[in-house]
Formats: sequence, structure tokens, C-alpha cells
Amino acid sequence: MDNKRLITEQFGNNAEKYVKSQIHAKGLDLQYVVQQVENRKNIHLLDIATGGGHVANLLATIFKDVVALDITEKMLEKAKEFIQTNGHENVSFVVGNAEDLPFSNASFDTAVCRIAAHHFQNPAQFIHEVHRILEEKGLFILIDNVSPENQEYDTFYNFIEKKRDPSHRRALKKTEWISLLEKNGLQMQSCLTFEKQFNFDWWCNMMDVPQQTRSKLTDCMMKTSNEMKEFFKIHVESNKVESFYTEMALFVCQKSSTLKR
Repeated sequence: MDNKRLITEQFGNNAEKYVKSQIHAKGLDLQYVVQQVENRKNIHLLDIATGGGHVANLLATIFKDVVALDITEKMLEKAKEFIQTNGHENVSFVVGNAEDLPFSNASFDTAVCRIAAHHFQNPAQFIHEVHRILEEKGLFILIDNVSPENQEYDTFYNFIEKKRDPSHRRALKKTEWISLLEKNGLQMQSCLTFEKQFNFDWWCNMMDVPQQTRSKLTDCMMKTSNEMKEFFKIHVESNKVESFYTEMALFVCQKSSTLKR
């Protein structure tokens, strides 16, 4: 099954959960996004892979118009319902792929992509597209779960994420994102990191993970090295994984040049 179909099936079936998920609806990262945009001109915003619509909903009061884009129609329908229920009439909804954005060059002064890029098949192509649709000196804010710089920890983290959700492609390292962004004409202005705690049952429930897979994930986390357990703060009680931590990074970039390819 190709990744696009995997994503639309996984998220289409669980769309309602993502709209209501508190870990997606709230967070210090959202507050920081507001701080980054509030003193700019804020005309046209693109929210890439909008998911439950939380970024578009939050920024609809700050921008003249907002486009919420997602590859999953069912997810977009739920986001639309959520945003329109909150009274925002300046948000339009577009079904589309982050790696082939259906917009003309320099269409937006701001673009945001939050907790989605680990599903993208070709992150370099995604970043190239972001650069293309941004106007000169346009702002891009990328937020995603990131893997550790240590290769062994990176492999472990991406393994458990893929086991839980087959549509997960790869959580990149912070250094990989910075390199990709800057090579594609998006100059880094700041990078913040946040600790993110996952309740194990919630993490599995969000994707309707079958019991057999949950058992394998539990086994994998309990049998890993003490160093790994310590790094990810894997909390075990009565032979059951209760929670673990990962890291989320927020990158603020400005379009610095027109790329020639």
C-alpha cells in the first residue's frame, strides 16, 4: 500500500480523535506561533497538513485569510466543522499534498506545518514547495516530533512510531531539518525544543492499534537498554508501559532567496 493511501486510511478513520486531542489542541508551541506572527502584516496564511485544524483555528483571528490544506478528506471535513463552529469565516479548505502544493508561486506571506512532516515521503520536496509558495521574506514555521541525534536512539524511536502507525515515514533529526531548510532558501531564525510526554494507552488508541501490536510495542520498550529507557523516560508499572517522552522542535525560518533549479 502506498504512503498516501496509508495516511488517508489511518487518519480518515481517526479524524474525530485528532480534532478533540488535547495534545494537538494545546501546547506551548501554539503560544509561540502566535508570538512569532502577531507583529507581521498577516494577510495570507497556509496551514499545511492541518489535521484537526488547530493552527488554522488559532490564527484565523490574526490573518485576513487562511487556507487549511490536508491530504485526507475526512480529516479536512472534521477540521472544517470544528473551525466553522468557532465562527471563523475566513478559512478555506483544500484537499492537497504537501509535496505538490496546488498554489501559484509567492501566494502566501506565512506558512505553518505542525506535527505532520514525519508522514511525508519526500521532506526535501516538501521544503522546496514551501519555498516556492512563499513570497519574498515570507515566514515558515515548522513544528514536528524529532528523533535524537544519537543513531541508535533515532532508530529505536522511528521503529516504535512506525510499528504504532504504518503511515509514519520518519521523524528527522533537528540537524537534518536545519540542513534541508537552509539548503532550500529558508534561513533559520530560531529553533526551540519541547519535551512531549505520551501516555502509552492514549498513543495507541489514537491509531486503533491492535492488541497484538500493543504487546509487541510493550515488549520492545521493556526489553530495551537501561540507557534507552532513561533517555525516553519510559515509565513502567506492573509490567505495563505507562508513558514515555520524546522531543518536539519548532523551527522559525524566513524565505531568503529565489532558488534556481
